[in-house]
Amino acid sequence: MAAVGTATNASPIVSGTTPQSSSSSSSSTADASNALASQQIAGNFQSFLQLLTTQLQNQNPLDPLDTNQFTQQLVEFAGVQQQLNTNSSLSTLVSLQQTAQSTQALTFVGKTATVSGSTTTMTNSQATWALDIPKNSTLSVTISNGSGQTVFTGSYSATAGNGQPFSWNGKGNDGTQWPDGQYKMTATAVDSSGNNVAVSTDVEGVVSSVDLTQTPPMLTINGQTYTISQIKGISG
Repeated sequence: MAAVGTATNASPIVSGTTPQSSSSSSSSTADASNALASQQIAGNFQSFLQLLTTQLQNQNPLDPLDTNQFTQQLVEFAGVQQQLNTNSSLSTLVSLQQTAQSTQALTFVGKTATVSGSTTTMTNSQATWALDIPKNSTLSVTISNGSGQTVFTGSYSATAGNGQPFSWNGKGNDGTQWPDGQYKMTATAVDSSGNNVAVSTDVEGVVSSVDLTQTPPMLTINGQTYTISQIKGISG
């Protein structure tokens, strides 16, 4: 394994006004539609009751109105009203969930996050990844720059364990010192029997901004965007 170390992330904290989420506007539109539908069904129901009352008052005693018919109509009206109420309640729950996600995402700005990913930012000739290796194996690492060019490859004997740091000093196999910037790691491994071993990579970085126009909100870390569900840990 490469030397153990911790990369220093100097990403600035972005502050400012975030545009209103489009999901909020969609939720408002849905609420307005439900309110309009409720008003319409309420008006229709009142009209139906007036017609029914008038019909009952003026029915032919020798040929009374079929009670089964208007009872069925009452049931149908009640069913529609119940469905509208359910839709309104679901819209409220969705809106509350989206608000909670946005509030949580905003609290992450300026903090250091650990996320599932393979691209990190090298700062001061230091880039660090964390590897989850399920069993002892031979690890092969390939690091490429933002243009997709391979800048470093290496093979190491690795022991099983999660969150194992892998640090790279920015030097290529030919001794070239690569500049600070974004670099992507591809890690593969095989065990002593030659079977493939699944290796996952995590990266750390400062949450520089949050995009609330997306559902769910997107967090920018090391120039890459992630959802809250991809975050494995927060510090600082």
